[in-house]
Amino acid sequence: MLLVPAVLVASTTLGYDLNFRTSVAFVLSGPICLGVSALYCYNKKVSREVLLQIVASMSYPIIAMTTHLFLFNPSVKEVLTSTGSSFETSGGFGPNQVSTLLGLGMFALTVRFFMKSPTLFLKVFNLVLLAAVSFRAIVTLSRGGVFGAIIMILAFLAIFYGSAKFRKRQQIIVSIVLLFFVALVTWTISLNQSSGLVGNRYANEDAGGREKKDITTGRVDLFLDEFDGFKKNPFLGVGASGMKQSRLEEEGTIIASHNEISRLLSEHGVFGILILIILIFTPLYFRSGHRNNVFFYAFLAFWFATINHSAMRIAAPAFIYALALLNVTHDKRPLHRKQLKQKTD
Repeated sequence: MLLVPAVLVASTTLGYDLNFRTSVAFVLSGPICLGVSALYCYNKKVSREVLLQIVASMSYPIIAMTTHLFLFNPSVKEVLTSTGSSFETSGGFGPNQVSTLLGLGMFALTVRFFMKSPTLFLKVFNLVLLAAVSFRAIVTLSRGGVFGAIIMILAFLAIFYGSAKFRKRQQIIVSIVLLFFVALVTWTISLNQSSGLVGNRYANEDAGGREKKDITTGRVDLFLDEFDGFKKNPFLGVGASGMKQSRLEEEGTIIASHNEISRLLSEHGVFGILILIILIFTPLYFRSGHRNNVFFYAFLAFWFATINHSAMRIAAPAFIYALALLNVTHDKRPLHRKQLKQKTD
């Protein structure tokens, strides 16, 4: 219901250069997807084993996508010529979105490595897959997905290590050392295959090694522009896709928002503030009474990081946010009691 006022405002403000139906659907499909997913998952009981299967299932299409990327672009050196995000190393798709999904795959495979790799073969197998996915994420030269993955992994390991007993903690430390070694090797290979451009990208330098002025590649300017839109229209906002209309009139080009928070504020006004309060405090309140989800903070971190660098262009942050609202229960083994047989004389 909080999204409706922005649609009504958009119906009166959007110009003929923007299609009303597609423009509104573009900016509202993500929030609606999040709402539906969250309502379905809220307090839904699942065992930890089922949750691990869900995380594993997320990795399968990402592994398939990684295979496609290797087939589509087997040689990174041949296509990387600058430090800008690369469509060629992203399989022809948007680097930001591809990097985000590959980052999610990095997290899923890290979870498999720590929690579902009882044998040496499985540990090596999952580490090889993790290295392959990480390499393809790094060479997209889109940093958001990689940083998001690192934040997720750190959040997961903090909770996983903190809830483990002493003996399990020793095993986790050994696994962390192995993970760090694989990460170092993957980074070195990425530097080599990109002729050092990866290092320049993450150091905020151009191909010639000169420091760039804006580390956010224009995102801060968009954020400030949308915040100005909120200040000018604090109650109802400028309407769904209103900022695209504003930039089209002022600059002559259609530029979509990269930050869902500033978009909510500018296009929904005070209703956007209410939406953000609900989205942030609902899972935190839920967490206070349900502490068995070891991935809670990792899921919430992925959602928050993604909407800040890629808005809601893909359904992944909405789905992952909903998983944080699951009520994870401990697996209980059924007890089999033997019946006593009465002796007969």
